[in-house]
Amino acid sequence: MDFGVVLQTDPPAWRVVDLARQAETLGFSHGWTFDSHILWQEPYVIYSQMLSATNRMVVGPMVTNPGTRNWTVTGSLFATLNDMFGNRTICGIGRGDSAMRVLGHTPTKLATLSDSMRVIKGLAEGDEVDYNGTRQHLPWSKGSKLPVLMAGYGPKALKLCGEQADGFILQLADLQLAEWMIGAVRKAASDASRNPDDLYMCVAAPAYVGDDIAHQRDQCRWFGGMVGNHVADLVDRYGTTGGSVPKALTDYIAGREGYDYSGHGKAGHHHTDFVPDEIIDRFCILGDEAAHIDKLRKLRDLGVDQFAIYLMHDQKDETLNAYGQRIIPALS
Repeated sequence: MDFGVVLQTDPPAWRVVDLARQAETLGFSHGWTFDSHILWQEPYVIYSQMLSATNRMVVGPMVTNPGTRNWTVTGSLFATLNDMFGNRTICGIGRGDSAMRVLGHTPTKLATLSDSMRVIKGLAEGDEVDYNGTRQHLPWSKGSKLPVLMAGYGPKALKLCGEQADGFILQLADLQLAEWMIGAVRKAASDASRNPDDLYMCVAAPAYVGDDIAHQRDQCRWFGGMVGNHVADLVDRYGTTGGSVPKALTDYIAGREGYDYSGHGKAGHHHTDFVPDEIIDRFCILGDEAAHIDKLRKLRDLGVDQFAIYLMHDQKDETLNAYGQRIIPALS
């Protein structure tokens, strides 16, 4: 199992770079950041420094979207970084949540997401692509490779992921839901005559190592609120009956009354008070080191190739060190 760390690009940006360097030293293979350029600092500027400060770490967004950035610029960005640092980039992408809604937009359509993945990956890997009625390619991009992992929750998104993407990003660590969603992605891949085993499965969620469960829950409650934004979209589209989306995912947002993006991904914000403790325990990995190892082994048994820690709480260094010194070795 690989391990990644997901960072917010809060200032100072050098703290993000330092955490990435520290994470690689401790055995983490991937360094991810949010991509919401109004709420935090511009991540693509920081990627070049993360790559420069590390030797092996693979770097990219978790996740970007097709709506806030021109696809050809995104493709060129990854191809340029690969030319400078070797093939050490990865593109996590979805329909868009915070980056789009803060600007007054709604998340993009799945058809748009599909087109954007083809353009971004094709350009980054030196292929010729159709874009806006034109044929485009990057003649200087030679030998560049860009894995594109798609994030999603709903049945149609999982189907598209299995049909097209190089892998799947599931932003929660609930074992029941992971089994259902990974199974849906693998089935879609098989139905599209693709080898499901070729898809790279990444689970991303907060992880907090310690003994004070009540404090850990309060520090990670924001995550249930973040996931709730996507779940609310699913409820609007599919409803809460009929079995299209598991009730284990949809039931908890009944008390949701809105969302304040100024507190997106931040501990202690009032707009996530509706998230019950049970959801935090299911969606995150909390408790002592033995509890982390046990849940990670179960995720690995479900076919998860990478666990990426959302490192947004008050014990960043301590959690990184616990993973690097004892938890990652136990899973290797």
